[in-house]
Order: sequence, then C-alpha cells, then structure tokens
Amino acid sequence: MKIKAILFSLLLSGALFIYVFAVYAQQTGNSQKMNIQIDNKTFTVIVENNKTVKELYQKLPITLKMADLNDNEKYCYLDFILPTDAESIKNIKKGDIMLFGNNCIVIFYKSFKTSYSYTKIGYIENSNDIEKVLGKSTVKVLFEK
Repeated sequence: MKIKAILFSLLLSGALFIYVFAVYAQQTGNSQKMNIQIDNKTFTVIVENNKTVKELYQKLPITLKMADLNDNEKYCYLDFILPTDAESIKNIKKGDIMLFGNNCIVIFYKSFKTSYSYTKIGYIENSNDIEKVLGKSTVKVLFEK
C-alpha cells in the first residue's frame, strides 16, 4: 500500500509540473503562434517571445498589401510603430518574418546572406510553397491569431 501511495504521489507531482510548465509557456509566449493567409492558403507562424511580437499580436488581425523587393521578399510599412530589438541576422532563411526598422514587416521567400539588422518576429512553420504563393507581384497578406 505504501508503494502505491508513493507512486500516486510521484504521478500527481509530475502531472502538476506539466500543468505549471504548460501555463508558463502559454503566458510567456513560448507556445504562441499566429497565422498568415495568402490567396486562401494559410501558413502557421512560430513566433518569437519578444516585445515586438507581443505588441503586434495585440493588433491582430491585420491585412497588409505587401510589395516585392529584390525577388526574395515581400514588405509593407505599417501605420504604427513596434518596439525593436534589432540584431545582425547574417543568414536569412526562406519563411523568416522580421521587422525592419520599427514599422516595416518583411516576409522572406528565399534564403540568402545579408548585412542588414532586423528584429525577429518568427518563421513560417512549413514554408515549402511560400515562394510560389507570394509570387512576383504585390499580394494581400492577412495576419491573424
């Protein structure tokens, strides 16, 4: 009987730990995601845990008309300013979403090296089709929770 009580106690404390960890992750944004929708195709974005994302998340949903630049990215200047924590990225990966300056959201659809600094917003979880979906022209992108 004593062994059953010890096992039950261990099981209960393990379940409590998992619950507390899940609540902490949700509150700190570690498990937070957002979606972007382009031409009726939805992509899941794994977001960073930073002030930029927290403030952007409060403004969702937003639809942005994004123009092409350099045949590797779409960008749009926002009509509001976001907090920044820019860093030298060096290598952009296809699917990265970043903030340039304090009000320009950029979705990269090709990988390349860069000397520019950005604030990380997140990355598209499965970016295989992103280049094809974004294409060469201006597109409307819906950012939503």
